[in-house]
Amino acid sequence: MVKPPVWTRNEIESPCVQICVIHPAERICTGCYRTIEEIARWSRMEPEERRTIMQELPSRAPKLAKRRGGRAARLKR
Repeated sequence: MVKPPVWTRNEIESPCVQICVIHPAERICTGCYRTIEEIARWSRMEPEERRTIMQELPSRAPKLAKRRGGRAARLKR
């Protein structure tokens, strides 16, 4: 039996790393740092708008780097 080809998106300049989890407080993807709105509109954006967003993505990463709470925080009490 011949397997059908795997579906892939034919989009240029996509920052997607296939880790699609939206951070509940920051409302950005933990994999690519795009907002939900940016992800939804990505395939309809002009290349220049995509490039602008991609330049901004590294500055969004620190928003997710700090973790508050969790087991370590509970043990400090």
